[in-house]
Amino acid sequence: MDQALKAVVLVGSLRKESFTRKIAVAMRKLAPPTLACEIVEIGDLPLYNEDLEANPPAAWVKFRDAVRGANAVLFATPEYNRSIPGCLKNAIDVGSRPYGKSVFGGKAGAVVSVSPGALGGFGANVALRNTLVFLDVLTLQQPEAYIGNVKDLLDDKGDLKLDATKVFLTKFMTAFADWTKTIATR
Repeated sequence: MDQALKAVVLVGSLRKESFTRKIAVAMRKLAPPTLACEIVEIGDLPLYNEDLEANPPAAWVKFRDAVRGANAVLFATPEYNRSIPGCLKNAIDVGSRPYGKSVFGGKAGAVVSVSPGALGGFGANVALRNTLVFLDVLTLQQPEAYIGNVKDLLDDKGDLKLDATKVFLTKFMTAFADWTKTIATR
């Protein structure tokens, strides 16, 4: 079998027990063997400040190297005020700078938004997709993943408890793996 393609997973929630992180972990487990997914932590990234580019913080260098070395990026985001959380925006800024040296350009990407409410983080999903267009992240269009009422989908351990959710997320991850292969081999 060919070597698996690599996807980094960026989780836009820093809370240890976040629903978004639990969904991201579940999705990672549901990925087909052709796609190796690794969560790359973003909570320790200093806020982007161009003045620091002369001697970038070690956390920036590590983050940029991790994304640069991947074939794809899976963005898992909650919705904060109809948009993405500041920590995720900061990670995007760190990875896309300095101008002309973005680690995201030309990579396959996918977005999953998570919410305890019924809309499934629609606002965050759309806001993030708009940013990814500018960054030249070739984002999976279908299936879309808006995970609403997330509290009802997870058990006490944080595992998926509904077969329908497992089926959907497996389909999503299979489509993402196929999309990643398409982009990586073009």
